[in-house]
Amino acid sequence: MNTRVLRIELKRSVAPWAGAVVLTSALAFLYLLNAGWWRGTTAWTAQWTSLAMWTRSLLFYLWPLAVGLGALQGLRDRRSNMPELLTSTPRPARHRAATMAGATAITLASAYALLVLVGGVQVFANTDYTHLGWLPISLVGALFLVAGAVLGMGAGRALPSVLTPPALAMAAFAFTALMHMSLGRTRTTMADGLTNSEPNRISLLSPEVEEVRDVFVTLAASVHLGQTIWLLGMAATGFALLVAATPRTRLVALTPVLAGAALALLVLPSDPRRMYVVDEAAAAPVCDGPVCVTRTHQQRLADLAGPGKEALRLLHDALGGRAPASLRENTALLPYGATPKWSRESVLFDFDDDIIAATKDKELTRALVAKGLVPGCSPAGWSGTGGDDAAQTVAAAWVLGDLKALGAPGAVSDAQLDLARPAWKKLKALPRAEQLSRINAMHATALSCKGDAFDVLTDGAFR
Repeated sequence: MNTRVLRIELKRSVAPWAGAVVLTSALAFLYLLNAGWWRGTTAWTAQWTSLAMWTRSLLFYLWPLAVGLGALQGLRDRRSNMPELLTSTPRPARHRAATMAGATAITLASAYALLVLVGGVQVFANTDYTHLGWLPISLVGALFLVAGAVLGMGAGRALPSVLTPPALAMAAFAFTALMHMSLGRTRTTMADGLTNSEPNRISLLSPEVEEVRDVFVTLAASVHLGQTIWLLGMAATGFALLVAATPRTRLVALTPVLAGAALALLVLPSDPRRMYVVDEAAAAPVCDGPVCVTRTHQQRLADLAGPGKEALRLLHDALGGRAPASLRENTALLPYGATPKWSRESVLFDFDDDIIAATKDKELTRALVAKGLVPGCSPAGWSGTGGDDAAQTVAAAWVLGDLKALGAPGAVSDAQLDLARPAWKKLKALPRAEQLSRINAMHATALSCKGDAFDVLTDGAFR
């Protein structure tokens, strides 16, 4: 396929429009909706892996769109009443199919690349941590669009009806929805009795990825390999359908996609913890003395080091030998709804924590002291509980000597103070030894997440 043929194909096909629709609709979706991709450390313009994962998540509707547009392109010859004329020419059918598929593949891949480039320019300005681990995620995303469009072309050629494009688009959308909501999910019961829905191996045949909850999470190499096998089979079937001339050859053309799915399921991992894994390079510690952050957030170490060291000193003065000796960013990967696991040796924190994100300097020291004493036991992915927030407020007040709300001022902090104030007054009225006993009991309960820390702090453990 030379440049002249490609230019002609681009002029007479829907390929440029397909690329334009994919790019503009994706940008509109990202910029017009204020959703999770704009918030915290996992914003789509904050880090490279987050950028790749959020743009991949848009494939839940971009992929069905590509399939439908491909089917529309596959109807072109029949709409023009040219099949008999084209079959009488000496040019092989595979050459015409390659030209058609190549033009669409180039425009869709270019549109997806421009989408990533728009976010990449902003990521480059927002982070000092640059790596290439995100690239396979985006390359597979582009391959999903190309393979879906080629499959749609083949199906449109094999089923030449005006109903084929919308029917294929709806079928593809239903496939992604079922993979994400039911067929591709497994219900599990965790140790604490809570039920959880986790992705299974079949869900990885879908272009969509899980919601980005953690900046260190990436897709495993086996996922990229399995999905690539599946997509190459899909594209091969689409191309074979484009050149097939008889019902028998069209049936044979289904072999690559079926074989690709079977091989992919053999390669794809079955354990969710082997599908979404921690990027060890991104999570590697960068330290200033006892205060450590990850490589991903190394530019934030300078602002954290001073308040962090002061928080550790205050905790040591308050707890003595029971105090944690270091402060480090939490990189644990927990399934949604799982109970957190905390360390006695280190204060673990998260830059996405509402209290940590809203404070700096002295207020950040207060927040870190609170986290050191009561790290919080809300299940992973859930919002905090009032009891933990109040216990943190009282614990920080006991160490620093004055009662103040944690985090940004507002209705939440006011409610936090209203709940904490009676407990603070009651604690201060006790002898010093009794205060220390209750603080230690609350700290132990908070670390184990077996009981209510605020209840223990007030009087629950002493009745």
